[in-house]
Amino acid sequence: MSVWEKLFGNWGGAAARQFDAGGSNGSVELTRRHPTFSLTKQGAATGNLRVNLSWRMRTSDFGERPSGGSGLSALRHPLRKFTPQVVQAQGPAMVDVDLDLACMYELQDGSKGVVQPLGNILGSVNSPPYVQLSGDDRFGSGSGETIYINMDHRDDFKRLLIFVYIYDGTPAFDRTHATVTLYPGNGPRLEVALHERAPEARSCAVVLIENVKGEILVRREMKYVYGFQSELDRLYGWGLQWGRGYKTKV
Repeated sequence: MSVWEKLFGNWGGAAARQFDAGGSNGSVELTRRHPTFSLTKQGAATGNLRVNLSWRMRTSDFGERPSGGSGLSALRHPLRKFTPQVVQAQGPAMVDVDLDLACMYELQDGSKGVVQPLGNILGSVNSPPYVQLSGDDRFGSGSGETIYINMDHRDDFKRLLIFVYIYDGTPAFDRTHATVTLYPGNGPRLEVALHERAPEARSCAVVLIENVKGEILVRREMKYVYGFQSELDRLYGWGLQWGRGYKTKV
């Protein structure tokens, strides 16, 4: 065996194990291969479950070539992908975007609603719905936005849908370095990266937290839609009434 093999022969296997299990940094990445995590079996279904959205506006990489198009744009212009790309001047282009973290909830008593920055519907962690939002981060600060879920009231929950929507700016989830991280009261943190290309998508259902016969399960969803809350509502059959809302200017 060569010196190289002795030093780096197991690197590929170790990298794969780190990707699946989250490595030694105390985290688990929810992936397509491993989308579900039981908080109950990990003894993590108590205390406050903290759900954080971190993101930042990113400058696009020079020389990045857009895809050939998809959805309605591709149907209306089927020959566009054969058109030579316009060469732009070198320099970064700022992706201006405002991401919001939100949660649709359904309790065992049948009550339903949403906790979100829009409309300043921040909820409450000590009374129904036992879900509370920290506030609205419009600029991608280090702390981001955080939702607190009181897992001591887990028996009151039926399902919670954690989702992210682009309130304003460029619809480009894959260029915002956005990550949703769940911090249970005990055990490893759970990470979901919003890096998939979804041209023109405005909202993304990230994870669904369900009470299944007393077991609290977290399941990776990663379903992108072109509309906002009402479209996610229809997708998951929540049955809420939605109206247009706006934020105050800063």
